[in-house]
Amino acid sequence: MPHPAPGDAPRILLVRFSSIGDILLTTPLIRALRARHPGARIDALTKRGFAPLLADNPHLDAVLAPVEGESLPALAARLRPARYTHQLDLHGSLRSRQLRLLLPGRWRGYRKHKLARGLLVLTHRDTYPDGTPPVPERYFEAAEGLDVQPDGGPPEFGLGAAAFAEVDAFLGQVTTAPARELVALAPGAAHMTKRWPLEHWKALARTLGAEGKRVVVVGGPDDVDAANEVARVSPAAASAAGKFGLQATGALLARASALVSGDTGVMHMATGVGTPVVALFGPTVEAFGFFPYRAPSTVVQHDLPCRPCSRMGGPACPLGHHDCLRGISPDEVTAALAALGVM
Repeated sequence: MPHPAPGDAPRILLVRFSSIGDILLTTPLIRALRARHPGARIDALTKRGFAPLLADNPHLDAVLAPVEGESLPALAARLRPARYTHQLDLHGSLRSRQLRLLLPGRWRGYRKHKLARGLLVLTHRDTYPDGTPPVPERYFEAAEGLDVQPDGGPPEFGLGAAAFAEVDAFLGQVTTAPARELVALAPGAAHMTKRWPLEHWKALARTLGAEGKRVVVVGGPDDVDAANEVARVSPAAASAAGKFGLQATGALLARASALVSGDTGVMHMATGVGTPVVALFGPTVEAFGFFPYRAPSTVVQHDLPCRPCSRMGGPACPLGHHDCLRGISPDEVTAALAALGVM
């Protein structure tokens, strides 16, 4: 619902074009801005494919996206009449920097600590400044002058009624288990080195089924084959990979008692709907700023001297062994679920 903006209230534009986790991690800032400036105009700009992540956020007045074929100059011309008083670049990409040139006004960004991140990957020496906050709190640097602070809450992934209706129809076909017995698994990841071995996922699915849990395997179109392979190992499992868009995937996660995931956007989707997470971290580390934020979670990781090996994962383990994730056993993950009260 639009919020009326008195003439002296801020008019705020937040820009984050991609991707799933990065966008959802902007929502603590959005929530803080609305709490501090209830009469402000607050709009978010992202890619059209990611707009559902923010479409039902109660603190936004509008979610904006480039239309198909729209050039960056045309987009800037479309935004200009809004006369934003504060323009927050939460991406820091070439595209967002070009937009800053085309849309004059008061712009601020945030520190990505690229040098420290690069040194950590190349030398395994942590040169991040003491007290460097996680990414959701780094975003607040872009709101300097707006008098906002993190409220200690998790990300928010607002969901519409249609998403829950779609998911409940699917769940009615595959399980009669109550939500507390449903565990979601997300075996996919954009980069191979962030993927827990498929055999481990299958072993976990078997264990969950033997413990009386129902399993739903989630993922996008690229994850269908892996998800189907995991689901086939247990009559208690079903695959939802490739069946739903972002909103319905969020609703499915909201219906689960827990999610097991790698360092992916699905992990942040779960924290955004209040579902506890067991997160498996391998090539990436906490210093990068993307651990589950302010939500019930357990991170399972092994402290190896070769970690981190990349800033976002890669096509193959640089050393050929992939021990960072291969060495995490299904029993460790089951124990982490038990620690969250799921088993």
